[in-house]
Amino acid sequence: MSECILEARGLSKDFGGFEALRNVDLRVMRGTIHVLIGPNGAGKTTLFNLLTRFAAPTSGSVRFMGQDVTRLSPARLARAGMVRSFQISSTFGTLTALENVRGALQRRCRTDSFAFWRTDRSLASLDEQALKYLASVGLAPHAGTRASELAYGAKRALELATTLALEPALLLLDEPTAGIAGADVPRIASLIKAAATGRTVLMVEHNLRVVADISDRITVLNRGSVLADGDYLTVSRDPRVVEAYLGGEPDDDG
Repeated sequence: MSECILEARGLSKDFGGFEALRNVDLRVMRGTIHVLIGPNGAGKTTLFNLLTRFAAPTSGSVRFMGQDVTRLSPARLARAGMVRSFQISSTFGTLTALENVRGALQRRCRTDSFAFWRTDRSLASLDEQALKYLASVGLAPHAGTRASELAYGAKRALELATTLALEPALLLLDEPTAGIAGADVPRIASLIKAAATGRTVLMVEHNLRVVADISDRITVLNRGSVLADGDYLTVSRDPRVVEAYLGGEPDDDG
C-alpha cells in the first residue's frame, strides 16, 4: 500500500503562452483510489493527458512503476499497464457488448502482428473470459446487445469492463459518472470501487458524494496548480478548497 506506482514531478504545460499546468507534483500510491478534483479549467484533464502522453509536457517528468515514462507513447504506456478512459464513452457502437470486451482481450493476448485478422471461430475461445468481465459490471444479460443500443450508464459500465479486460495495473478514469442519470451513479461508483481491488485507480470526478464514498486520497487542482492534497475529511475542511471549489457547502455534483 505504501509503494508509489505513479509520480509526476514539476509537470507544466504551456499552450502558446497560456500556462494550463504549472509545476505539478503528484504521487499515487499502489492499491489506492486517488481522485483529482477542482473547478472547471483547473487543469485536471490536461494533467491526465500529460500523464498518459496524449500531450507532451513543456517541462517535468512522469515515472510509472519506478521507470521514467515521460516520452513513451500512449500505446506503450497501455502495454506497460497504464490504461485510461475518457469523459465521453468510447465503445464501438456497431459491435455487441461481448465483441467490445473480446476485442480488448484480443489486443492483450495477441502474439503476432496479424492477430487482428483471426477468424470468429478462433476468437470464440475468448468468449468465456469476456463474459466474466461483462458479469463483473452487471452486463452479462446484454452480451449480445449492440453497444449503440445500451443506455448511457450501461455504455459507461461496458467501457469499464473493456478497460479492465486489458488488466491494467493503473486505471485512469476521466469523469466516469459524467452524464449518467442520478439513479445510476451509485452503481457506477460501486463498480469503480470493485475494479480497484488488486489495482490502482486515478480518476477525475465532480460528484463529491462519489469522491467522499470511494476515495483514499484527493488532490485538488486550481488554476493549473496543486491547491491541496489529503484524505476527504482534510481536503473538505481546507478553507482554500472551500473558497476555490466547494463554494461553501458540498453539493451533489461538485
